[in-house]
Formats: sequence, C-alpha cells, structure tokens
Amino acid sequence: MIVPPAYCSAQAPPERLPPQQIEAPTPKETISPDTTIAEARRLSRQGKFDEAIGQLESLSAKHPDSKGLWHELGVVYYKKSDYPRAIENFQKALRENANDNEAIQLLGISYYLAGRPAEAIAPLEKVQSWYPNANVDAAYILGVCYLQTKDYSRARNAFAKMFGVAPDSAPSYLFAARMMLRFDFAVVAEEYAKKAVEMDPKLPLAHSLLGEIYLYKSRLAEATEQFQKELELNPGEAAVYYKLADTYTRAQKYEEAERLLQRSIWLDATSTGPYILMGKVLEKKGEAALAVRALHRALAMDPNNPIPHHLLGLAYRDLGQTDDAERELKLSEQLQNRSDAKP
Repeated sequence: MIVPPAYCSAQAPPERLPPQQIEAPTPKETISPDTTIAEARRLSRQGKFDEAIGQLESLSAKHPDSKGLWHELGVVYYKKSDYPRAIENFQKALRENANDNEAIQLLGISYYLAGRPAEAIAPLEKVQSWYPNANVDAAYILGVCYLQTKDYSRARNAFAKMFGVAPDSAPSYLFAARMMLRFDFAVVAEEYAKKAVEMDPKLPLAHSLLGEIYLYKSRLAEATEQFQKELELNPGEAAVYYKLADTYTRAQKYEEAERLLQRSIWLDATSTGPYILMGKVLEKKGEAALAVRALHRALAMDPNNPIPHHLLGLAYRDLGQTDDAERELKLSEQLQNRSDAKP
C-alpha cells in the first residue's frame, strides 16, 4: 500500500526561511498622471465627457501640478459646451504655460460662446491658426466679435482675411455687408453694400446683396431696381430670379413672380425655395392644383419644412379636400413647434 506523502511520518517538514528573508507583498502600482490624462482624452473622444471630467478632477485633487491637466480639463468642458468651466480651466492652463496657443484660441471661442464677445477679442487676436478641437474657424468668430462690439472696420478686415481679399477692396465691403445682414446689422450693411457698388459697379452679387437689404427693410421699389441691375450683369444666377420673384410676390405682382420663378427653376432645380414660393404664388392666383404639384416637389426635397406643409394645406382647402388640408396644416404646426423647441 502506497501512503500519501501528507500522511507519511518520514516526510521532512518544510524548510522555514529566516524572518529577514521573507519578501513583503508588492504594492499596487500607482497610475501615473500622464496615463490618467491619456485615458480621459480617450473617453472624451468617445463623447464620455462626464467620465473624462471625473478622472481629471480626481487627478487635480491629488496632483494639481500635473503637466497639461488644466488644458485637458478645459478641452473636455469646451466639448461638453460648459463654457464658463472651460474658461476657468483654460485660464489655469495659461498660468502654467503662457504659450499654449490652443488654450488661448479655445479660451477666446469659449468667451464668445458664453456671450462675452468683448473678452473674446484679445485671445483670438493672438492666434490666427485653426486647431481641430475648436470645430469652428477662429477668424470667423473674431470677425463676429468685432461686429458685436461695433468695431466695423476691424470686422471688415477680419472677413477680408477669411476670404483672401484685400482689406480695402470692394469685395471686402461686400463680404462685410453680407455678414452684417446675417447678424441683423442692416443699417451698416446697407452702407457697406453701397460702398462695394460704388467702388466696383460690376462686382458680381453686390447689387443682389443691396437688393436683399432693401427687401429686408420692405423697400420694394429699391429692391426691384437692384435685383434687375444684378440680372443685367449676371443673367445666369438662379437665386437672383428667385429673390426678384419674392419682391414681386410681396407687391402682389403674381404673374411677374411666376415667370421669374420658372426661370429660377430652369437654372437650378435643386433648390426648394423657388418651388415653395411658386406654390404660394399659384395658390394666390387661384391655381390650387398646380400649387399642390409645386409644393409636393418642394416636400420631396425637404419633407420636414413646415412652410410647404402649411401652403399645401391652404391649396387643399381651396380644392375642397378638407381632410388633406387638415392633415397638412396640423403637420405644419407640429413641425413648427418642434423647430421652436430646439435650443
């Protein structure tokens, strides 16, 4: 019979090491700040901003002097659209490294997005490069900040640089006027558009822009004159036919508007605007069936636009199709409410 070793009395006891030779257990390896920052950056790229912030805030409590910590926190808060916290952390990053150009630029953009354009100007003037984390063009933001602080001359220079034209040229005034109109600076936009036309009466789209400004101010006769001048210089521009048709529609000159809209569509069948306006004009003319056709074409390209649904409802009502009219008007209202609810 074979006796198992555990029960064998002849087996020698295990050798005991002297106390000084017993090895202590190895402590858990501490995660380095660089590793934490790298992991937070990975989480941020995945859109897990709160997790990334949690790791970085924890690191700031233990190792507030970690190189690049405040920069990274600023970037994550910027991506999360928490601009006040982004500002706070970029300021700390710049105290650590005054030459951190990306932090300077993102600080400026954060000021702008936080509704503080005057404070955005100084940092944005320092850096004219574009950094991927910004997701916007800093030169554009700088120009808008000049506009919002009513520094129109500097705004024109910034937009000229964006589009690569001389700062005192007719195109520079044209681009500045376009941006001014976009941000509701209509009075100065008119002044700048007139300056562009004065410097170069044949500058493409200058008369058209001036016409848009007059249309915006409901000065229909002056708008008509400018759009007609643009068509004399630029007869192949579909958008100008559409804008002139809009002017005629507001003046209730529906025949002229229809003729111009058809030309606009011939030149560019991919834009929804002319089809929508055509539907409105035809409905006003009492040609509801043709209006329905035009509006269906618009909705095929832009099904979530509430305006053609509303006009389609009116056209169906004219045709006596009550159920269809009610459906379209209700859908238009729902789409409009959904659009209004968006931030």
